[in-house]
Amino acid sequence: MGEILDRDALAARVRQDRARGLTIAFANGAFDLLHVGHIRYLDGARREADRLVVAINSDQSVRGLKGANRPVLPEADRAELVAALRAVDYVVIFDEPTVAPLLELLTPDVHCKGTDYTLETVPERDTVRAYGGRIAIVGDPKDHSTSDLLSRLK
Repeated sequence: MGEILDRDALAARVRQDRARGLTIAFANGAFDLLHVGHIRYLDGARREADRLVVAINSDQSVRGLKGANRPVLPEADRAELVAALRAVDYVVIFDEPTVAPLLELLTPDVHCKGTDYTLETVPERDTVRAYGGRIAIVGDPKDHSTSDLLSRLK
């Protein structure tokens, strides 16, 4: 099972892993109502490096992105669910509008985004390029979404 860490503990763990010669992949998202698209995205991200860090949007951040009725599950529950996935090593919760500050802190070898992005549309691409990392588009086609699941449930 992956570990849920705060920023400082995560940075220390990543430094330890790097000292051991391990590579780091980074993925992020809200992960509200975990579904098969999330699993495929995180499995794809894990194949990019030795360790996978997953940053989860805080409840406040999700409300700003998805609306007042979201998230369905609180951040602690979402973090625990994601940490339980075999592909995931570390989970951190973030409040900022983008993961750029975390990318600058951790400088992962690869920043993984889902197939709803292209290399040119990744919001943090300039941040990743500035520290010499690479970007990978991973997962299956964006045929699954929490918003669609919630609509079907209504």
